[in-house]
Amino acid sequence: MPLFGSLLSQGLKIGNLKPQKKKTPFELQKKELGKLLAKAKHTQFGEHYNFQEVLHQFGEKKSTHFYDVWKNAIPVFNYNKIFDEWWYKSKAGEHDVTWPGRVKYFALSSGTSEAATKHIPMTVDMIRANKKTGMRQMMSLSLYGLPPAILGKGILMLGGSTQLSKIDTYYEGDLSGIQASKIPFWFQMFYKPGKRIAKERDWNHKLEEITKNAAKWDIAFIVGVPAWLQIMMERIIEHHGLNNIHEIWPNLSVFVHGGVSFEPYKKGFEKLLGKPITYIETYLASEGFIAYQGAPDKHAMKLCLHSGIFFEFIPFNEKNFNSDGDIIDTPETLMIHQVEEGVDYALLLSTCAGTWRYLIGDVIRFENKEECEIMISGRTKHYLSLCGEHLSVDNMNKAIQLVSEELNISISEYTVAGITHGTLFAHKWFVGTDDKIDTEVLRQRLDEKLKELNDDYRTERIAALKDVFLEVLPVNAFYKWMESKGKVGSQNKFPRVFKKTQLEDWERFVEEYKNSEE
Repeated sequence: MPLFGSLLSQGLKIGNLKPQKKKTPFELQKKELGKLLAKAKHTQFGEHYNFQEVLHQFGEKKSTHFYDVWKNAIPVFNYNKIFDEWWYKSKAGEHDVTWPGRVKYFALSSGTSEAATKHIPMTVDMIRANKKTGMRQMMSLSLYGLPPAILGKGILMLGGSTQLSKIDTYYEGDLSGIQASKIPFWFQMFYKPGKRIAKERDWNHKLEEITKNAAKWDIAFIVGVPAWLQIMMERIIEHHGLNNIHEIWPNLSVFVHGGVSFEPYKKGFEKLLGKPITYIETYLASEGFIAYQGAPDKHAMKLCLHSGIFFEFIPFNEKNFNSDGDIIDTPETLMIHQVEEGVDYALLLSTCAGTWRYLIGDVIRFENKEECEIMISGRTKHYLSLCGEHLSVDNMNKAIQLVSEELNISISEYTVAGITHGTLFAHKWFVGTDDKIDTEVLRQRLDEKLKELNDDYRTERIAALKDVFLEVLPVNAFYKWMESKGKVGSQNKFPRVFKKTQLEDWERFVEEYKNSEE
């Protein structure tokens, strides 16, 4: 067994045997917040919100008074609020803004209609915390009963370019690219596709290079977003004339995935395999390594409670969010010991990247409170994300507005749904206008605007999101549908995103409507 495999094998055994003092989730999170506050108390943010006063409340071990002081002292932030008030200074090169020192890296993430891309601070402390969590997840592999022969084999990580863009005082790029550019030297001999290919910024060219070099590697682990890995394997199989991916990588045993739900991909993905493999889900966001699946019999992921993140939970209901998914000014927030199983919560994060009470936008649900195991149940906004395109209603509204202005037409209503298209995906739009318009022109313009507004959408349109379909309907069709549902009046809004059962119902209605108008 190679050196790394031997070390990992011994590490797994030691990790299983090492006794650990059991701390409650509350104790772990209280300690984590205390460490964050202590380190950031002399930053501009820490002095403005008087972190020192909050720290004075960290007395009795089981006391919760500190949390009352904390949540009353610091407001809840969304991206626009924290960027406009604080992060813009870090982006301009200022030191000690929301975290000690200067932020050298910003992870790019999908934005709203106000900005095509979010810039999320990525500090050295956060990079280090993500690495530690990654090692903890690796230690959990001992629970999966994997064959010892695969330890020390190749680990293919398909992510963003490690050739980061230098912008004034900082570097920017995808989170996966930033993390991969910082991998330890001892890991590089196992890391594929290797430094040269990993730097490639053109996705198609990167996939071509991986396809050509695939036979040189003995891959046991693949890591990445399902859509891109499925496309990669399809290309490798076609290029090398294979029946399945195991003919070229016989030791392939583990797929570590995240970013989007794997369920829609699983059936098509397994057609590319020659034998079953192990699937492990992770929850690694631009804001931090939030959770991972820690055992094969678990369908939920375990929150990382001591990895540089303090979690708060907002009940996702009408008391805290309006119908558009916008949060109220002073929502109810809870700590880890106050949550309940089966309830949807929006996540707030405070992290070692200088993120404070930040609404990440994800909605989670506790499957097992005692073990802090969660499932991602949705987004605070209505997003369409079949394959990682993260298309928000804000994106859709802005695109419709821009196209309407360019074509000088009025679009009163619209809706969109995600559908399967071959082995991959497509979007299907229904647009309501009474103006005369070339449907193909409207489809192309809408697609173009969405690519401009949303980086992830643009990327997926050359990958898993294979096509966009569009049907123009009279505006009255939308209103008649609302009427048929008993939803008449200004307080009722036509759904902007249809899920599968809603889409089927809507399409039946559309056919009946068109037949009645003939």
